[in-house]
Amino acid sequence: MPHAPEYSAHKEPHLSGRSGWLRAAVMGANDGILSTASLIVGVAAGGADRVEMILAGVAGMVAGAMSMAAGEYVSVSSQADVERADISREKAELIRNPDGELRELEAIYEERGLSPELAARVAQELTQADALGTHLRDEIGLTDLSPPRPLQAALVSALTFALGAAVPLSVSAISPMSSVLPLVGGATLVALAILGALGAHAGGAPKLRAAGRVMLWGVLAMAATSAIGALVGQAL
Repeated sequence: MPHAPEYSAHKEPHLSGRSGWLRAAVMGANDGILSTASLIVGVAAGGADRVEMILAGVAGMVAGAMSMAAGEYVSVSSQADVERADISREKAELIRNPDGELRELEAIYEERGLSPELAARVAQELTQADALGTHLRDEIGLTDLSPPRPLQAALVSALTFALGAAVPLSVSAISPMSSVLPLVGGATLVALAILGALGAHAGGAPKLRAAGRVMLWGVLAMAATSAIGALVGQAL
């Protein structure tokens, strides 16, 4: 007789738990590379010398890193405040109206396809086990998969922005001024492609599509700043 298949208790490697720090890291590095490269290209196209170009790039790197850190901290802190308010509200509702909250769970499970009898049983048993956690997960949609970490997001964004900005800065510092525009532009596109592919790999997404997407926006951004820099340089 054929044996029944054996199933091992194991956890599949889900990648959603990386979303918090991964988003901050990819956004920081992408902004660092692209904004600094665009600034350098724009200043160079306007006729600036190497000292002015490097000074503009360093200033952009420092300002951008601090801006990214502040923006991420405020944004993620706001998210954490909203989640804490929802948790407090749900705690109060469970104390004030436990029967009504139980009926809410039953209705949720019925909408998901359970029979009324099974929905009532599941709601009762989950409420007995962890009423607050059940309501946060199934009624509000809050889980501990990726809790808000404002300080982590701020530090990751600032660090990755600076690391990203170092790529066009380094290339501009060692390139001949006569070829600084194509060299910085080429290095930026390569760095963006690598970053896009790495981010896609860490998140389990298609690498080629992610690389092409960031490269397209890199070309558009550098073309725009180069054109504007050239026009302003001629006017001055």
